[in-house]
Amino acid sequence: MARILDGKWVRDEILKELKPRVADLTRRGRRPGLAVVLVGHDPASEIYVRNKEKASAEMGILSEKYTPAESVSTEELLVLIDSLNARDDVDGILVQTPLPRHVDSRRVLVAVKPDKDVDGFHPVNVGKLVANMPGPRACTPAGIIQLLKRYEIPITGQHAVVMGRSDIVGKPMALLLLHESATVTVCHSRTRDLPGECRRADILVCAIGRPAFVTRDFIKPGATVIDVGINRITDADQLKKIFGDTPSRSIIGDAHPVEAAEAAGAYTPVPGGVGPLTIAMLMSNTVQAAEDHLRCSA
Repeated sequence: MARILDGKWVRDEILKELKPRVADLTRRGRRPGLAVVLVGHDPASEIYVRNKEKASAEMGILSEKYTPAESVSTEELLVLIDSLNARDDVDGILVQTPLPRHVDSRRVLVAVKPDKDVDGFHPVNVGKLVANMPGPRACTPAGIIQLLKRYEIPITGQHAVVMGRSDIVGKPMALLLLHESATVTVCHSRTRDLPGECRRADILVCAIGRPAFVTRDFIKPGATVIDVGINRITDADQLKKIFGDTPSRSIIGDAHPVEAAEAAGAYTPVPGGVGPLTIAMLMSNTVQAAEDHLRCSA
C-alpha cells in the first residue's frame, strides 16, 4: 500500500511556524487583516469561507467577511473592492469564486491591488510567478510544493505530469514545479493517450474535477499521486462501483481511491490531503503581505 501524505499535518506545521510572525506583527501594532468577499449562498463556498474564518481566528489574524446579495452588480463589487484597497488595516483581500454569472469576474479580481492579492491571481502576481520573483503564489499549488518538500519527496530532475490547465491550479502548479527543476508535462481534455502520458510521471497531480477518473492505468508503479479533486457522490451504485460492498465515504478525489492506494508509492487522500494546505497558504500569504506593508510604511 502507498504511503499516505497527510495534508493536515503539513497544515499544522505551517500554521505553527506562522504564529510567532503574527505575534511579532501584533506587538508592533500591525495585526494582519484579511477581508473575504462572499457573494450569494453557494454551500461549498460558505463552508470554505467558514474554515478560513476559523483559521484566521486561531492565528490571531483579523478577519472580516462581506456578503453581498446574489444580485450584486459588477460595479457594486468594484466599489467594495476599492474601499478595501484603500484601508491600511486590510492586508489581504480574497474574493471567493465562483461569482454569479452576471458578474464580470475578471474585472473584479483584477481590481484587487496586487499587494493585497492573497490568492495570487492578479496578472502582476502571475507575472512574478512566471519570472520566479517574490510574490503571493496561488494557494493550492504552493501548498502542494510544501507537502512534497516536507515529506522529502524529490522534485528536482523528476518527471511531473499535471492533469488540468486551470488558472487556479494547473498552470501555476506547472510553473512552481518547473521552478523546482522538475521536467513538467501539462495534460488536458485534448491530450492524446492521456493514460500513457500520466504513466510517465514520477509526480502526478490530478486536477480535472472528475471523480475516480485516474485509475491504475494512469499511474506509474511507485509514483507520487497528488489528488486535488473534491467531488461529492450521492449515487449508491457509483459508490459501490468504486469501493465495493462497503463504501467508506461520499467525498471522492479525481484519483480512484482504491487503485491509487495500490499502485502509487505515495498519495494524498481525499479528504485530508490537499484541501487543508490551501487555507494554510492563504494564511501564509496574508502574514507575508502584512510584513511587507509594515516594512514599506517604516
